Amino acid sequence: MTDRPLALVVDDDVTVRDVVHRYLDRAGYRVLLSGDGEHALRTVAEKAPDVVVLDLMLPRLGGLEVCRRLRRDAAGVPIVMLTALGEEEDRVLGLELGADDYVTKPFSPRELVLRVASVLRRARELPARDADHGPVHDGDLTVDVPGRRAHLAGAPLPLTAREFDLLAFLVRRPGQVFSRAELLERVWGWDFGDQSTVTVHVRRLREKVEPDPRAPRRIATVWGVGYRYDGVAGPRPDPAA
Repeated sequence: MTDRPLALVVDDDVTVRDVVHRYLDRAGYRVLLSGDGEHALRTVAEKAPDVVVLDLMLPRLGGLEVCRRLRRDAAGVPIVMLTALGEEEDRVLGLELGADDYVTKPFSPRELVLRVASVLRRARELPARDADHGPVHDGDLTVDVPGRRAHLAGAPLPLTAREFDLLAFLVRRPGQVFSRAELLERVWGWDFGDQSTVTVHVRRLREKVEPDPRAPRRIATVWGVGYRYDGVAGPRPDPAA
């Protein structure tokens, strides 16, 4: 069936590749396999997979560099990282480079399949209530939710799929405070997970949409609670949200 999503699994461990391949295949995916970063980049350029499962520890070209290049050359493809338990700094850096999610080794193959399905769903679909609305404007920032485009001062914003989802969610609900757990559930679609993922994505968004990320005006921190979208002109309650 040609409508089955195409997943690229990048890992130098043959056993891991085989296990992930079998579980993704059972879940309805077509699967491509790669054992190193350079081959993975060529495969993405040639085959345009719908989602990439990327191990960070790769020969020749490491997973972090692969992630960086994918975000430069194939910005929209969702990326799920595979990391070892002791690689917290690399995991955070991977999220900062634009990975959408991660699973820690040793991992449950079923959990990995759920993570892959989640990032792919979020990349392909919009919440029904947001899809009916036109672009949202906040000063020199424009977020076109149905078109999945964002511009700042007339220039396209290079957002990952997950960054766009988070920005679109917040900008449609100005003045409302959301905890990190609520954002994980409503933007990521998770009812569990590492809430630092939200923190990293908020920091990345601020670097892209704030006049001064060190003194954010758009995405405010509500200490002890979470985050609120105020916008450059202050919060604007949205009764349709």
